[in-house]
Amino acid sequence: MFVDRVTIFVKGGDGGRGCCSFRREKYIPRGGPDGGDGGDGGSVIIRAVAGTDNLAEIVNRKFWRAESGGAGGSANCHGRKAENLIIHVPPGTLILDRDRLNILRDLTEHGQEVNVARGGGGGRGNLTFATSTNRAPRETKPETPGEERWLVLELKVIADAGLIGLPNAGKSTLLSRLSQAQPEIADYPFTTKHPNLGIVSLGGERICVLADLPGLIEGAHSGVGLGHEFLRHVERTRVLVHLVEPLPSDDSDPIKNYWVVRRELEMHGSDLASKPEIVAVSKAELTGSEDVRVRLQQELGRTVLAVSAVTGRGLADLVRALVDQLAKVTVESTT
Repeated sequence: MFVDRVTIFVKGGDGGRGCCSFRREKYIPRGGPDGGDGGDGGSVIIRAVAGTDNLAEIVNRKFWRAESGGAGGSANCHGRKAENLIIHVPPGTLILDRDRLNILRDLTEHGQEVNVARGGGGGRGNLTFATSTNRAPRETKPETPGEERWLVLELKVIADAGLIGLPNAGKSTLLSRLSQAQPEIADYPFTTKHPNLGIVSLGGERICVLADLPGLIEGAHSGVGLGHEFLRHVERTRVLVHLVEPLPSDDSDPIKNYWVVRRELEMHGSDLASKPEIVAVSKAELTGSEDVRVRLQQELGRTVLAVSAVTGRGLADLVRALVDQLAKVTVESTT
């Protein structure tokens, strides 16, 4: 099960109670105060850990509470400090405060973490308040409770390149041909309901992560067809691979279909439309696909590739185009 959005409640552990106690021992009159401090409560920490690509591991647990600190004891015994509660999430997870609507942290790399609910401080025992003029204090300082809040965890898939296009454009089939990924493939639209990731070899020891993103439809920027859920995954990609189906089953114009997707990217914002784009006509084995490629190339005034996941035509050209675009993006990001 792929899960890319969950709401959870987190609470840091309460501090331990401070102790009010006096030393009572034979042959030691007026032993004085010996109440120890309480231990600090544990905090709730969310940490990005590589090796998982969705939030399915935490979706079945709604409440996350860290342990409370131990109470102080007599003989100046301090309470135990509670351990922190660590929640593991995949890189690319956005942590939002549900009630305040602000972003706490964007965990984009392995090992990054954020303290989302700090544990409370332990109470102070009466030994702390002993002075030269107050040798038998009976007051203690109360412990403090741990922080608590509701959080929304939102995953945005991190990939070097993303396959976009209308439903049934052949994105999943192309991903399965370029990588070892095995997405669900069928002869009807909206087969892909969540992003699929695959590792594509670029030659030598170079690889890239390619994401098969669910198909977009007109009005996706306003939420039509779960548009927001799909478009947010495009935000993390560095290069877009736009697949255009040459002979749509609804007899629509492939050129107009291209502009439909482009318009949705522009309307969504987040600079999606400004990302580098490789345009390719899929299903090149079909009669008439070359005419569509020529028309689209004339419309855009730049190179449009022809690829076929069935025959393998154009796949090498697509990989070379990916190498060039990723290299350009890397150079621009370092300058």
